[in-house]
Amino acid sequence: MGAMAEEGKTVLTPSQFNLWKQRKDAEAAAKAAEAARKREEDIAAGRVRMNGRELYKHEPWVFDDYQYS
Repeated sequence: MGAMAEEGKTVLTPSQFNLWKQRKDAEAAAKAAEAARKREEDIAAGRVRMNGRELYKHEPWVFDDYQYS
């Protein structure tokens, strides 16, 4: 594997790859943040059911078993 590109292939330098990777990671993080924000809005509006972790986060009193001890 030399620096010469084979026919039909593009030579990619490490710096080019790192720039591409940073851009893709930023896009993925923005997409995940948007999805989380929309999920929070939907939960607050009552349009979707919460999973266990979300229920524990928003209504921890549901999991208080002190009265049964």
